Amino acid sequence: MKYDSLSAELIERIRYDRENNTLPNFAAKDSDAVRRADLPKDRATIWRPSYVRDVDKILHSAYYNRYADKTQVFSFLKNDDITRRALHVQLVSRIARSIGKVLNLNLDLIEAIALGHDIGHTPFGHAGERILSKIYHAETGRYFSHNVHSVRVLDKMFPYNITLQTLNGILTHNGEFELENYSPRPMKSFSELDCEMENCYVDIDHNKKLMPSTLEGCLVRVCDMIAYLGKDRQDAIKAKLFKTHDNFEDDKIGITNSEIINNLVVNIIENSYGQNFIKLDSEYYEALADSKKNNFDHIYFNENILREIDECIRPMMEKLYAALLKDVKERKNDSIIYRHHINFINESHYEREIPYEENDPNQIVVDFIASMTDDYFVDLFEHTFPNCKHGIKYRGYFSK
Repeated sequence: MKYDSLSAELIERIRYDRENNTLPNFAAKDSDAVRRADLPKDRATIWRPSYVRDVDKILHSAYYNRYADKTQVFSFLKNDDITRRALHVQLVSRIARSIGKVLNLNLDLIEAIALGHDIGHTPFGHAGERILSKIYHAETGRYFSHNVHSVRVLDKMFPYNITLQTLNGILTHNGEFELENYSPRPMKSFSELDCEMENCYVDIDHNKKLMPSTLEGCLVRVCDMIAYLGKDRQDAIKAKLFKTHDNFEDDKIGITNSEIINNLVVNIIENSYGQNFIKLDSEYYEALADSKKNNFDHIYFNENILREIDECIRPMMEKLYAALLKDVKERKNDSIIYRHHINFINESHYEREIPYEENDPNQIVVDFIASMTDDYFVDLFEHTFPNCKHGIKYRGYFSK
């Protein structure tokens, strides 16, 4: 086991800065928060600053509960010890706030971005996301990305009037693209946000070009990776994909969840304190990239997992998408997509630019499928196609 510690020099510097009120001052200011609408009910108060209001809006949002039944990687196991997104977003928030506290960043903004960053994620993890994007693209020429859809959920489907800074952090959080240095790139208006979202819909590579506008957003982005790297390895062992961590190479940052979190957190603080960027040194950055590749080779692209997804989820999602699209195009008011989705959204008290049902039918279907939990997707498929050969065979607690 290998656990790094902060250098004595940095510890002494932090103590000095705290005692002498000379802490770094690169935090996002609540006074700079921007919303689409300047509504009296959303203005900051002494006890509910701007980003605290964002946290509250996200926690009480229509889809937050659904995190609890959206799996990360292992979708076909009845095992309550396997990570769901509800835990993942909390882990991201906790890790990022631990670092942010030392760096003197805005902890409320960190929490808002972290708790909202996956709220637009599909059922069945990134495999479900890839399948839905392929179907959507075949129908419309547009792409689906969970980070873009998370903003759509919180800003379009349910116009919560969340700040630009929080939505920017959510949009640009995509943890698939690691960097050695994260330097904020300003975003000054909602028109810029809308433009970046549209670019992601039409250009599959545009996600790679996004960069958060705040240090808080940069920190959440790297902590997203820190939160899942080791946790997914733990889950792989619980899922009996491996017996021990020995399947993974012993990188500079360690191989277990606790090692990875501790060592990357220490390295970020050592290289970012007092700076206007979030940074890993080159050695740890390369180790992070190698560890991610290790996970992809052994877990995410594991033949058994990919085969299960391809044989089960892909044909099910294709059939369900087609059936739901037909109901929307025919405006079948008594259909499930109207009763469980369109009416649900219309019942919310938020004003919209256009009635929700006037959106493109494909977009409505994508909104519905992305909103589903794993169990709801399975139940809806069985309800819609009761005699279909396709289905999911879960491995239960007592399966061999």
